[in-house]
Amino acid sequence: MPKTLILTRHTKAESIWESPTQKDHERPLDDKGKFSAETLGNWLRQKNLTPSQALVSTSKRTQETLAALNLDIQPTLKAELYNASSDTLLDTIDAVDQKHNTLILIAHNPGIGDLAFRLARMMRQLPEHLHFEDYPTGATLVIQWDTDTWKNLDYSQGKIIEFIVPQELV
Repeated sequence: MPKTLILTRHTKAESIWESPTQKDHERPLDDKGKFSAETLGNWLRQKNLTPSQALVSTSKRTQETLAALNLDIQPTLKAELYNASSDTLLDTIDAVDQKHNTLILIAHNPGIGDLAFRLARMMRQLPEHLHFEDYPTGATLVIQWDTDTWKNLDYSQGKIIEFIVPQELV
């Protein structure tokens, strides 16, 4: 059974200037972010890309993004995903339980965008999309590998299935 990875940057959060005393980790989604996540969730279901596992940063905005996707899946919250580097994100993917064939990883820039770019370069499949390199809020990359394991995955052998930003779905 192929393994499918969905890399999603959290959707739009409240500006740090709206609540300057609030810690970054606690910033919630704004209304646009909630709508974008709902739209992304509908798109994932339409594409039959429903994950069996969700790895999510412990920040409020990543958890709210997953909740608004409405995928009926319990997250595995990981503190190390908050502002994680692409190397940390790769290590997290490498440790996924083999029974899960479709995984969604919801995290933050610059790490998630860097990971998407690194994987696309390894596969020599950079999406020709205006926003791929800046990986804006809600950006979602879907990659599939013809393998039965996440452990020691040969990242260069993947195939990019989709890249989308929420604004394209409305």
